[in-house]
Amino acid sequence: MTDSTPDRPTVAGMYDFYLGGTGHSPADRAAAEKIVQLLPEVVDAAWANRGFLQRAVRRMAADWGVRQFLDIGSGLPTQHNTHDVLAEVAPDARVVYVDIDPAAVARGRELLAGNDRVGVIQGDVRRPDEILAHPDTRRLIDRSRPVGVLLVAVLHFVPDDDDPWGLVARYLDAVPAGSYLALSHISATSEVTESAGRAAATVYAMTDNPPIDRTRTEIERFFAGLELVAPYRGGEPGLAHTGVWGAEDPAAADSEGSRLGFAAVARKP
Repeated sequence: MTDSTPDRPTVAGMYDFYLGGTGHSPADRAAAEKIVQLLPEVVDAAWANRGFLQRAVRRMAADWGVRQFLDIGSGLPTQHNTHDVLAEVAPDARVVYVDIDPAAVARGRELLAGNDRVGVIQGDVRRPDEILAHPDTRRLIDRSRPVGVLLVAVLHFVPDDDDPWGLVARYLDAVPAGSYLALSHISATSEVTESAGRAAATVYAMTDNPPIDRTRTEIERFFAGLELVAPYRGGEPGLAHTGVWGAEDPAAADSEGSRLGFAAVARKP
């Protein structure tokens, strides 16, 4: 996982393109258009993932009283992101956005200038101590009170050698009981053809952060020791496909794009 360079596509910019944003570069757009040709459902998957983020944040704030959020791997804070959801349900809440891409961070700071309840910092998810010790994190996050830790569509960019499961544990160790983890992760193995998956991987290899597909069992490991909540009314606590989590009508929310990933929210006991 490295910083981006101007002539290479970035995962943040490609994600912004899928969501219909305007913060992406020509390189981002070209790479994302190739992915859309190979896997048209990727746009649906991006919106399903953004919907999960919105519903998880809303539930943490409105139902469980969380008033501070650490959004790691946030990308560009556009297209109704965390602070927009909180403005509707908990205007006093605070957010720290963290991303490795300096262009995304610079754009985020520009967009959120003057908002003293939101910080945008550059950081690597693999370096929790640096993120937690950052002056903006210390200013906005009171680690003696519950925190919403958001790791949405970021850990599939962290290889096994960097122990993403241990990283999640380190973030959760730094926040008190009553905090929540919202996490989503691609798991496309059963939903795309092998050839399409290989071709998409080739495009993402042009970025500094190519994604890694993991199984449902591997994703469930991220929630070890936590209390998973039910993904929707009448559901059993556990993982759900990304677009289905928090849906009022899970059957209607199910889609090919939604099934490209899993998501869950869990409470730290």
